[in-house]
Amino acid sequence: MAFQLNPQQRNARLAPEVNRILYIRNLPYKISAEEMYEIFGKFGAIRQIRVGTKPDTKGTAFVVYEDIFEAKNACEHMSGFNVGGRYIVCLYYQPQRAFAKIDQTKKKEEIEEMKAKYGVD
Repeated sequence: MAFQLNPQQRNARLAPEVNRILYIRNLPYKISAEEMYEIFGKFGAIRQIRVGTKPDTKGTAFVVYEDIFEAKNACEHMSGFNVGGRYIVCLYYQPQRAFAKIDQTKKKEEIEEMKAKYGVD
């Protein structure tokens, strides 16, 4: 039972942040990739699912769809969906935002190194 898009939805112009990769937050810690395929597979073909296993990534996952419209449909329907007693948050993956913090801390470190090198306080 896949959710189908009508031709008007297929030809609609998409927002710039919409892409094939979904970032899912607030998942139960014990959820498996198979369960994720079961939940998100009804919206279309999935290329890959990555579930966070480290302490700082538990409860998160990335779902990569084959088609951007299937990803959009899944994000619209699954945001706020109750999975294992938790309401999940479904967002589009935005690499520029994901790496912004890393770049910012890296730049601060570089500035501190330059200050130390040239003796500036």
